[in-house]
Amino acid sequence: MKILGVIPARYNSKRFPGKPLVDILGLSMIQRVYKQCLKCELLKDIIVATDNIKVYNHVKQFNGNVIMSSFSHSNGTERCNEIVKKTKEKYDVIINIQGDQPYIHPRQINELAKIFSNKKVQIGTLAKKITNSADLINKNIVKVLFSKEDEALNFCRKTSNKEYMFKHIGIYGYRSEIINKICNLKPTKREKEEELEQLRWLENKYKIHICTTEYESISVDSPEDIIKIKEEMI
Repeated sequence: MKILGVIPARYNSKRFPGKPLVDILGLSMIQRVYKQCLKCELLKDIIVATDNIKVYNHVKQFNGNVIMSSFSHSNGTERCNEIVKKTKEKYDVIINIQGDQPYIHPRQINELAKIFSNKKVQIGTLAKKITNSADLINKNIVKVLFSKEDEALNFCRKTSNKEYMFKHIGIYGYRSEIINKICNLKPTKREKEEELEQLRWLENKYKIHICTTEYESISVDSPEDIIKIKEEMI
């Protein structure tokens, strides 16, 4: 099974412009994500997908693979889909690795990749058990409810329902024949309300397989998050 890892790296984030190039203890964030991906033995190739020439040139400088992508994409899945169309090589599975998780654990990527050995899996993602009940009402932490068969039932940002005891880790895997189909779906009302693209897939009857993980993943959403990460890593 040939698996491609794509790291979407949009430059003009609303909350944190220039985020991919921010320095974290001597290395840019995008380089740290790339280095973690290189440790994952199940990825055949890794490509950074960016809409900015500064990020493109920077990735080239550290000898990373990078492709320019459109400014118009509304999410990382669309950016990954463009890269799939541009590559000459054919892949069985595409893993969308968030460009704002500088210390993502390589085993997380492996855990997600392995579920595609089951040919029935169309789309996959990760979830980690919530240990702090305050996370349930934190809208910045996405929660997921899934069945005994590990199929996602719903995603939400804020809830008082204690059945939502898993938080969603924002890394996705897609079969190559599925990613283009879900990118052609029209946005749904719930997707817009929650700002969660995966709700569009669920509402259009696509199954999302949930793989639980023990590994935490820290996302950078604001400049303040960089300070927290540096404090933890020193």
